[in-house]
Amino acid sequence: MTENKNLQVSFEFFPPGTPAMEETLWNSIQRLAPLNPRFVSVTYGADGSTRDRTHRIVHRIIAETGLRAAPHLTCVGATKEEVQAIARQYWDEGIRDIVALRGDAPAEVEKYEPHPGGYEYGVDLVKGLGEVGEFEISVAAYPEVHPEAPSAAFDLENLKRKLDAGATRAITQFFFDVDKFLRFRDQCVSAGITASIVPGILPINKFPQLLRFANMCGATVPAWLHDRFEGLDDDAETRQMISASIAIEMAERLQDEGIDEFHFYTLNRAELTYAICHALGIRPQDGNGGVNARG
Repeated sequence: MTENKNLQVSFEFFPPGTPAMEETLWNSIQRLAPLNPRFVSVTYGADGSTRDRTHRIVHRIIAETGLRAAPHLTCVGATKEEVQAIARQYWDEGIRDIVALRGDAPAEVEKYEPHPGGYEYGVDLVKGLGEVGEFEISVAAYPEVHPEAPSAAFDLENLKRKLDAGATRAITQFFFDVDKFLRFRDQCVSAGITASIVPGILPINKFPQLLRFANMCGATVPAWLHDRFEGLDDDAETRQMISASIAIEMAERLQDEGIDEFHFYTLNRAELTYAICHALGIRPQDGNGGVNARG
């Protein structure tokens, strides 16, 4: 396959917790930067933690790679004024992309409750960011319904409200049933949603880790996926080959259905994401697979 200039990709990273993890993160960013992603996002911690580390990583990405960085912002653990102050600082520093999320309750709290004086939900955060500047705002979407939503119809209406409030695009939770994503996309169109619904792709590094993630966010792990990874807990090389083939098959089918944007949950590792992008025809802009002039 030759270079595919019609495809757009974005990559998600999380703030590292140790020096060794930080080295892995920066090696991964340097490896993926030449693929010229639309933006790279940096998570915030589900409960609003890691704020300072997110800020530091975002600034290093901008300074050392020239990539567009999209920090996550949530409603958790801060007043409206505090969230707007963070957003205003980002705006003043030239950051124009934000991933706006409601966020999850802290681990010790059973159920999400809005912070006193804070934004209640994602739609309120999107509106508040619009008061700070004309950000490109990405929001979350759930092809298999948010685990806390009372119904699929409620969840879809909530997505529409976020987009109508000023969000630019929706990035989905990861999934492994392409048909479910395609049905969700059709439902979005029927609901009058015209913004891009970008599929979130999670390359599988360790299957038990995937099961934990899926359990937290309500994503289905089909029986065929269990079968593919059975007996491979101690065989990293075979796992990688199977993981890449699964993601490539999914992405190629999505392409056949008209999808030309993908968001990769990298888990701070480049190998699988780079291989998948290569198979899809996304090639380094400097032509040699290394860090380009921006790096």
